[in-house]
Formats: sequence, structure tokens, C-alpha cells
Amino acid sequence: MMKIEVVTLFPELVDVVKRHGMPRVAVEQKALELSCTNPRDFAQNRWRKVDERPFGGGPGMVMQAEPLALAIENAKANLGPATKVVMMSPQGERMDQSWFERLGKEAGLVVLCGRYEGVDERLVSSVVDVELSLGDFVLSGGELAAMVMIDGIARLLPGVLGHAESAGQDSFSNGLLDHPHYSRPVDWRGEAVPDILMSGDHAKQARWRLKQALGRTWLRRPDLLDKLELDAEQQTLLREYVSEQKAGGS
Repeated sequence: MMKIEVVTLFPELVDVVKRHGMPRVAVEQKALELSCTNPRDFAQNRWRKVDERPFGGGPGMVMQAEPLALAIENAKANLGPATKVVMMSPQGERMDQSWFERLGKEAGLVVLCGRYEGVDERLVSSVVDVELSLGDFVLSGGELAAMVMIDGIARLLPGVLGHAESAGQDSFSNGLLDHPHYSRPVDWRGEAVPDILMSGDHAKQARWRLKQALGRTWLRRPDLLDKLELDAEQQTLLREYVSEQKAGGS
């Protein structure tokens, strides 16, 4: 079982993620244990205050190092001293599928959610193992990013997805965007399912799906292709797709 403990000022917000979707399935199947720690419980004042004005002036407040450090130490006492600490931060590395896969192999994680103007840098430099960002924008706090990460990890845990191959066929799992999907009815508002998907020829269907994945990535996220070394078959399929697109547009 993977254990994740989230250090947050809003545990009731993060707690919602385990009630729905794949995180709920993971919890029910005992593949995931999710809990929250509120740093206010470790505040050293009667007001349970955990923020102060920044040195050097400036707007806003900064989360103090000591209550956060105590909360993280308490979490590590439950999960193990070697447990990695992940902080949700706009300054962090961009989260992607490879991060979900990497973190999903850990036995446990402590996830720190910042608030206000940020976290005392001394805490970050001494305790945090990795900073991750949801994207190039700023939210009110790290909770939503943490929930996204938990969802991304939960669905990769053994036995959580209904079909063992589902995760391997997701967008980004092989560096490409996913191929198009179709379901019943065969004809919907005048648009039919591609004939090849009705043919029963699994080899041709697999080739078509790979071509569509390559082509969709070329159209929508060419930057992803720049990171890949395509084999001979993939190069052939991509050329076919590009040629078909140009022929269709002429």
C-alpha cells in the first residue's frame, strides 16, 4: 500500500479527492492510504498562526518554517524517515506523466502545500526533496496541484484500473498523445466509426491507432515528437499521416 500524507491548511479540501474516481477506488482496494496534517496543529502560539510578514518588506505573508517542519517530521514519523517530501510550488519542475510514474513507485510521500506568498526558504532548502508545479500560473495554494498529483498516481497503482493495459495506452505514457476513441452507436448524427475499427483485423487496428497517435501529436504537440527517437515503422506511419493530411487539404 502506498501512503501519502498531505501537509495543508485546508485538509477538508484535499480529503475530497479520495471520495471520487480512481483515488476512491485505490483507497477502497487498499492500494492507497491518504491522510492530511494541518500545520496549525504545530503552531507555537495560542492563535494557531503559521504565517508572518516577510523580511525586507513586500506584500502578503510567508508560511513559517517551524510549524511546517514539525508537521513534516510528524508525517515522516508515520511514514518512515526516508519518505520523500514533495512541495507544490510555481517555482517547481513541471509535473508530467513521468513524474506520476516515478512517484508512484515510492512507498510513501509527504506532500507540502504552500499558501500566501510562499514558504520560508530555509524550510524548502533543508527539508523538501523536490518542488513540482502544475503549470505556468499561480493558484491560491498548492492543494489543487496536490490533488491532481494524487489522482495521477492513484490510477497507476496495481489493481486500481479495471484493465491492466489502460494506463499504458494513456496520452503521454509512451511520449505521444492518445489516438481517437469511438463507441456505440456506429453512426452518430451522420458521422460513422472508421471502417478499420469495425474490421476485426487487430493488427491493422493497432497500426491505425499508432498512426493516429503520431499524427495527433504532430498536429497538436510537435514539441513532444522532438523528444522522441521514432523507429522506422513510426517514421513511415507519420509520413503517411502527414501525406494524407496534405492531400485532404488540397
